[in-house]
Amino acid sequence: MTQPSSFLGYTCSLCGTQYAPHEVVYVCPRDGGNLDVNLDLAAIRRSPIHPATSATREPSLWRYLPLLPVADPGGNGTPLRAAGWTPLFSPPQLARRLGLPRLWIKDEGRNPTASFKDRASAVVVARAKEIIAPVLVTASTGNAGAALAGMAAAVGMRSMIFAPRTAPPAKVAQLLVYGAQVILVDGNYDSAFDLTVQAAQEYGWYCRNTGYNPFTVEGKKTAAYEIWETIYPQLTGLQHPLCIFISVGDGNIISGIHKGFKDLQALGWIDQMPRLFGVQSEGSAAIANAWKARSETIQPVESHTLADSISVDFPRDGIRAVRAAQQTGGAYLKVSDEAILKAIPALGSAGIFAEPAGAAAYAGLTSALDQGIVDSEDPILVINTGSGLKDVKAAMQSVRPAPIIEPTLIALRKHLEATR
Repeated sequence: MTQPSSFLGYTCSLCGTQYAPHEVVYVCPRDGGNLDVNLDLAAIRRSPIHPATSATREPSLWRYLPLLPVADPGGNGTPLRAAGWTPLFSPPQLARRLGLPRLWIKDEGRNPTASFKDRASAVVVARAKEIIAPVLVTASTGNAGAALAGMAAAVGMRSMIFAPRTAPPAKVAQLLVYGAQVILVDGNYDSAFDLTVQAAQEYGWYCRNTGYNPFTVEGKKTAAYEIWETIYPQLTGLQHPLCIFISVGDGNIISGIHKGFKDLQALGWIDQMPRLFGVQSEGSAAIANAWKARSETIQPVESHTLADSISVDFPRDGIRAVRAAQQTGGAYLKVSDEAILKAIPALGSAGIFAEPAGAAAYAGLTSALDQGIVDSEDPILVINTGSGLKDVKAAMQSVRPAPIIEPTLIALRKHLEATR
């Protein structure tokens, strides 16, 4: 197996031990710490990747191949090549409502399987092809599993998904339609996670689990590169750094975005880091609790929130997620399920349909404004991590039900008069 020229190995995020690419697969064998991928920055500086040449590269995360620890996976003409490069919106009605002249929404619901998780799964599938993995497996409340199933199906690879029996039906349907072997676990996400790790060890499957497989962060960091290409040119001359609001469950997305910006800073391509704000549901706030206590000890919680995508008892990438806010001058915010539900139609008023986890980031922004943590001088980016079609039940809870009338003009007139 030939390694990509820029992939040098790993460093444990806890003890700092370094490993060659072939020495480890998932986490540090000494202390179980998450592994950071090491890249050959000198080699990357010699590559042709630069904003000036972006028009010549494909509109997907694969435009950043020189910054990834995998070889080109092929898959041209398939959804694997469509992950990433998601649209960026500047909704004027939301900007006016919030008093934020520089507001952007990045809609990850436009990915092939409709969530941010496609980024990680695309890169994990690329890695699986390199090591000739027979089966890919992951634990998921729905989005990570759908992303893995979809990306694997696109290139003819087998996938197996362990999901809690409470996962939203729309997400389970996605898994089955993509041809994955789906097993519903009579337990929560954490139970599915532990079983997945055991099964991967028992049967030799390649495990994609978030906060466990180091290549997931490498996929998720590509969002930072896109932000650098699309938003950073608009920040020239501003004194305030970009503030990015990200919903947080296991902590892997905010860790990945942090990793991407650290790469860019190490390469000398940015001078100023953005401030990263993690947003957690009050009912699943283990990382926010640790951040508030100024601690890297993540205490498990008994999670209960309607935002299933960020419902986690014990975050598997919690320490790096705490550091993402600490090291960038950001913060963590807790939001209620009620605030999350209110955020769904708020984003919808701008034509953006978010699932509860994605709407949580917007709820976090409104909370930060209320607390004076950010203000109108700050450029703001909110990341919607998934499409509202992932959880129609929650979407219906966030709005009034549609009225039912007789199919006559008289009935319509009566209804309109009654609702004036």
